[in-house]
Amino acid sequence: QVNFVVCQLFALLAAIWFRTYLHSSKTSPFIRHVVATLLGLYLALFCFGWYALHFVIQSGISYYIMIIIGVENMHKYCFVFALGYLTVCQITRVYIFDYGQYSADFSGPMMIITQKITSLAFEIHDGMFRKNEDLTPSQRCLAVRRMPSLLEYLSYNCNFMGILAGPLCSYKDYITFIEGRSYQLQQSEANGKEETKYEQTDPSPNIAVAQKLLICGLSLLFHMTVTKTLPVEYNIDDNFRATASWPVRFFYLYVSLMAARPKYYFAWTLADAINNAAGFGFRGYDKNGGTHWDLISNLRIQQIEFSTSFKMFLDNWNIQTALWLKRVCYERATFSPTIQTFILSAIWHGVYPGYYLTFLTGVLMTLAARAIRNNIRHYFVESPAVKLCYDIITWMATQVAISYTVVPFVLLSVKPSFTFYSSCYFCLHIASILVLLVFPLKRTQKGSKKHESIQPVWSKKLEEENLLQKNSYSTTNNSFSQKQEITCRYQALKQ
Repeated sequence: QVNFVVCQLFALLAAIWFRTYLHSSKTSPFIRHVVATLLGLYLALFCFGWYALHFVIQSGISYYIMIIIGVENMHKYCFVFALGYLTVCQITRVYIFDYGQYSADFSGPMMIITQKITSLAFEIHDGMFRKNEDLTPSQRCLAVRRMPSLLEYLSYNCNFMGILAGPLCSYKDYITFIEGRSYQLQQSEANGKEETKYEQTDPSPNIAVAQKLLICGLSLLFHMTVTKTLPVEYNIDDNFRATASWPVRFFYLYVSLMAARPKYYFAWTLADAINNAAGFGFRGYDKNGGTHWDLISNLRIQQIEFSTSFKMFLDNWNIQTALWLKRVCYERATFSPTIQTFILSAIWHGVYPGYYLTFLTGVLMTLAARAIRNNIRHYFVESPAVKLCYDIITWMATQVAISYTVVPFVLLSVKPSFTFYSSCYFCLHIASILVLLVFPLKRTQKGSKKHESIQPVWSKKLEEENLLQKNSYSTTNNSFSQKQEITCRYQALKQ
């Protein structure tokens, strides 16, 4: 953990230097790729020793698969290999090294690299093999229409800004950042004749970085002072279970899991600040001219802590991983997309049994929450006072359900996890099953309608905004792809 923090602080300083002295206006993309890659591999070597070779081996073999298999099927082979290689490394770390310890946790960066390998393979498959009309709007915007060079591939996977803690970013966003191309949008007027071109300048990230470092400091302080006084393991303490009342037990369950989150807030926000300090992560301007540096942000703390639905929590926690799961699994699943997505998430996270208990429980919770929302929510949204009461109740229910679900994720092993669930008489598991038996679960449709049916209004608006601004630094490899991106963004703007 000390190595991780030291390396990330070094990466922050390197990011400032990278933006100042190796800015795209001063340096060629080749030099920026080389420096970003070498710095990333150096940090990995410092933090994990020779285990860092796994990062190069996984990336190198995946690139070889892409070249020899061809664009028709390479996404399948890359997916199986990258996820399989990650799983083998996780099994080795867990069952050969100390169980439950995080020494030599080289599998953490490999999780991010696996996301990049698989997402890029699907993006190349979409851009170079599938027909344009068969793609969803988001797939069309992210599609890659030429094979990356080996240097570009290694730079994308192993750059110093994201090798230790991510977050995941799209290949097109990363390449356009390295090459320094500004975002231009041609908007046709209503008469279809006039066009106006907007060009975003290169704004300073200093304020955004300072704000995120402040959040890092507060999260670290909270973790070092409060988290240790509220251990999650106390939920299965024999004396506590025997003497505490049910309200007290559920209250402690909530506060102990809430106290476990700041370490993730610290790590992900620091990673976001590093990318911003290098000039990467600018999403665009708002209507008042304010800058948004959340293109690759991994969380929204306020929405997490005040979530009023299970989905709202998941949409704002580990955002880039949720997008990866959606793009490589949920959108492409032929049956039971929710179940398949949760299973993939469990496999990607690792081989601890607690992970699988958490994600299998999450399937039940998600389906039950969706059924309740679809069947009763519309009765409580007419009156502001009634809706406020509904939001308070759903916030309380969501926080308890999330805490109940993720206890095995923290405890890791089967025995303590079942001790906790049995002490609660599997109450929320049973409640979820009863909800699914009582309330009909609306079947989702294929395509975009499928996703619209399960998203709250604010989430759909946010996704539309992201569709417009997500690819602020998107690359264009030829005039055809540039035209497609402009069309895609213009359609999103009209929405």
